[in-house]
Amino acid sequence: MKFDKKDNLGRKATELLNEVSAFGELDEGGMSRLLYTPEWLGAQNFLKEYMDNKGFTTYFDNVGNLYGKIEGTNCSDKTVLTGSHVDSVKNGGILDGQFGIIAGIIAINYLYEKYGSPIRTLEVVSFAEEEGSRFPYTFWGSKNIFGIANRNDVIGIHDENMVPFSEAMKKCGFNFKSNDSLRRNDIKVFVELHVEQGNVLELEEKNIGVVTAVVGQRRFSIKVVGQANHAGTTPLKYRKDAMSVSSKIINRINDMAWDYGEPLVATVGRVELTPNIVNVVPGEVEFTLDVRHPQGDVIKEFTQDIKKMIEEEGIRAGVDTNIDMWMDEDPVYMDSRMVDIIEEKCKDNSVEYKVMHSGAGHDAQIVAQFVPTGMIFVPSKNGISHSPDEFTYEADLERGIKILIETLYELAYKETFK
Repeated sequence: MKFDKKDNLGRKATELLNEVSAFGELDEGGMSRLLYTPEWLGAQNFLKEYMDNKGFTTYFDNVGNLYGKIEGTNCSDKTVLTGSHVDSVKNGGILDGQFGIIAGIIAINYLYEKYGSPIRTLEVVSFAEEEGSRFPYTFWGSKNIFGIANRNDVIGIHDENMVPFSEAMKKCGFNFKSNDSLRRNDIKVFVELHVEQGNVLELEEKNIGVVTAVVGQRRFSIKVVGQANHAGTTPLKYRKDAMSVSSKIINRINDMAWDYGEPLVATVGRVELTPNIVNVVPGEVEFTLDVRHPQGDVIKEFTQDIKKMIEEEGIRAGVDTNIDMWMDEDPVYMDSRMVDIIEEKCKDNSVEYKVMHSGAGHDAQIVAQFVPTGMIFVPSKNGISHSPDEFTYEADLERGIKILIETLYELAYKETFK
């Protein structure tokens, strides 16, 4: 497929990103667009009107997922779906999520204007929610499409202002489905285009990431309980210093992660001390551990080794340790045929690419459990995301859109994916 410079796909994306970012834009820079807020509803309605004006057939589902489609000539065949999430984190950037929606709109509109109606229906989705930024629940949008969102999980939750989830939803004009398990069965395949949210592509001077998997995760809360005591009158040899032991454990976690090697990552992100007073030996420390890897068996083996090490350090120091695992998510793999198609499109267009996994969670990991799924990354400047400083060069945005266009053409116009 040959593209014309006059298409200005990157410029179109930038302009549309700036327009839709007005819904949630902050005076100090960045954006906050949380589920079922006026900013969220404004963005969804803006996108709906934009697609209406481009000739898409648009509609909302019960919970507020927005769709825009170009009907296929073979209506009996299934839909080729693309898109991403419209919500943001608090004080986030303008690319995370909504770039994938805008790219999908631009790509489908480009194909329709150039080639007419597809054989398979082409559809873009603006998922209602992915981030969990307002309410303690994630992937509300994509989970509803595939019937795995349970109203009992959200019926009793509320935001920081004590607004109940169901009340916020109804205020925007949406409601629960009649049956939680109802799901769409017409989707043939899904492709998500997203900013990388990391620095691998930039550091390795690659323009596109071809995603093979979303990593599995285990998260723990680890507690070390010693004895709080006077900092001046308690000799070192008689101390049960929870902070000293925790520091040793944390250092060993880091060393063990290095020994396991890439792509395993282990992160201690939060540490809380008790009593946290300058002249008192810490009696208790609680810290978190986040472990990620694209292979579930590696995560299991590594965390078993970590547990054993923590217990040994506790016994050696004469302190108590407690390890609580509160997240255990398996890796999710993209469809190998989709990986091959995206990789082929990169080669056809002489694009420098990297076959890689995603270290962050995405809607694609939900969808991939039900239909063949592919995912495309574009580079993030300095690896920054979930921040007002989130940035991707316009040329990279355009490259991503072109690879998406080529992929959608293969899926919807040539029907090569059976």
